[in-house]
Amino acid sequence: MSATDAERESLGELMKQTVPWVRTTGVEFVEVAAGRVVATLPDHPDQRNHVGGPHAAMIFGLGETASGAVVLAAFGHCLDRATPLVARAEVEYRKLALGPLRAEAVLGRPAEEVVAELDAGERPEFPVPVIVGNADGVTTAELTVVWTLRPNR
Repeated sequence: MSATDAERESLGELMKQTVPWVRTTGVEFVEVAAGRVVATLPDHPDQRNHVGGPHAAMIFGLGETASGAVVLAAFGHCLDRATPLVARAEVEYRKLALGPLRAEAVLGRPAEEVVAELDAGERPEFPVPVIVGNADGVTTAELTVVWTLRPNR
């Protein structure tokens, strides 16, 4: 097993342990790096909406989960002194999503800048843009999830 496979499995297990929703929905993590994560969501009939695609909540949940995995990958070493929290999020549904989905989340600021703000006693905020697409690679939704690292007191 390569280091990348080990990191992916480790992050996936951590997400499933800390966020039970991930475990119950079937989200999988297929690519993991410090500033980028790709997660997938299989097509489940019981998670579909009235037009046959994944419910908007499932699409948002996949994107928000991918963004959270990026945060853990980039700032996991800071969890003893800060708690990551979503500050706000925006989603734009672009096309009807059908079938399995893929979400790519990318850290929107250099991790070093965010950690420097935390080190300075600030509560940093940083965006994580996410693109959600279908199996054909068509973008079906775009999210921006703004995270903060709340210093532990």
